[in-house]
Amino acid sequence: MRRSHRWPALLLACASLAAHAAAAAPAPSNEARMQWFADAKFGIFIHWGIYAVDGIDESWSFFDGYVSYDHYMQQLKGFTAADYHPQAWADLIRDSGARYAVMTAMHHDGVALWNTAQGLNVVKDTPARRDLVAPFVAALRKDGLKVGLYFSLIDWSSPDYPAFTQAQTRYDIKDNPARWNRFVRYYQGQLKDLMQRYDPDLYWFDGDWEHGAADWHAKETHDFLLAHNPRAIVNARLPGEGDYATPEQGVPVTRPPQPYWELCMTMNDSWGWQPHDRHFKTPNQLIRILADTLSLGGNLLLDIGPRADGSIPDQEVATLKEIGRWTHKHAEAIYGTRAGLPRDYYAGDSTLSADGRTLYLFVDGRPSGPVLVKGLMNHVLHARVVGNGTTLDPQIVGKPYWSKVPGLLYIPLPDDTLDPQLTVLALTLDGPVQLFHDEVKAIEKN
Repeated sequence: MRRSHRWPALLLACASLAAHAAAAAPAPSNEARMQWFADAKFGIFIHWGIYAVDGIDESWSFFDGYVSYDHYMQQLKGFTAADYHPQAWADLIRDSGARYAVMTAMHHDGVALWNTAQGLNVVKDTPARRDLVAPFVAALRKDGLKVGLYFSLIDWSSPDYPAFTQAQTRYDIKDNPARWNRFVRYYQGQLKDLMQRYDPDLYWFDGDWEHGAADWHAKETHDFLLAHNPRAIVNARLPGEGDYATPEQGVPVTRPPQPYWELCMTMNDSWGWQPHDRHFKTPNQLIRILADTLSLGGNLLLDIGPRADGSIPDQEVATLKEIGRWTHKHAEAIYGTRAGLPRDYYAGDSTLSADGRTLYLFVDGRPSGPVLVKGLMNHVLHARVVGNGTTLDPQIVGKPYWSKVPGLLYIPLPDDTLDPQLTVLALTLDGPVQLFHDEVKAIEKN
């Protein structure tokens, strides 16, 4: 559907009304705004675009010179979305245990998945001939899931964007600031269109590395997003303005310094569908990665790559279903928890309930003996296997009655209680968790 010439005026009027409404109601505190994200723990990333036609790298394949730009854009003719069932997508995501999803509304190639007023989009430029974002947003909300939309600040197809390929640039910003400002108005116009149509709960920006916050007019962009929806969350790839960090692919070895963070990771080695990439991580590996992330207080955003027709590969579906079996069984140890014990105290992953009174231990494989926790000052009131209900009999070893140093807590774990992927134990404590930090010294008196 073609936009009328009244669009800019209508957009400004809507933005003005949104800003007035936001001013009338007090904005939530940062902690309140981030609460659902902090509790969600697991989301699904969806990289879907014309790059799925040939099964090649999204945008980068022409930017890095693997194929020509014209060759890459020939894929527009083959992008059909003929087998796209957004409610089935949303149901699969819900059943995986994810609490939110992020869809690539527009990648660096500039091809939008909705009917933009400017630039390339799948409605007017591909055989799909329909808005692919709107029905998915509706399906997620029907299933009670939070909506995230990925938006690339970069648009390598725009004639007003400086970079074109790795080897070719159109111009330098310092030589033509008016042209750059025209692009800024262009990208902000697309973003306002996305905002007004779908009002996502989360904006997942990308492409910030090519320019600084001032060039991107990042604060201005952030301000109009939150004027429209004061509860919206923005990732840190809108430079200088984001709410949470986004480490990519590698699980952090130590806890990131940011209070909120999210690891984004592929199931194989590719973001979009690539039929020759068979390096899929197993469900066990992904569940262990999720546990690692939880233990460090973060979220996991796990990627899937649908084909050009909208179908999701069977292996990805099967993996999500097995992850869903595990997450539903162990929900109490996942959602709403916080980072667990340092590895000096427990040689594995762990989480704590929000009140700190329940300690969850993730047990990988079949232990060679009882599970060991060191330095726990609390008394364990009850120990059990999560999702199984079996009561366990922990024992303390090496604690003389006269010493303030806690003993070693050993928890026998019967083989018949083990989960095929990752077993979780719950220890109910006599109060918020307390860990021993003092130096162990020689006996002063006995």
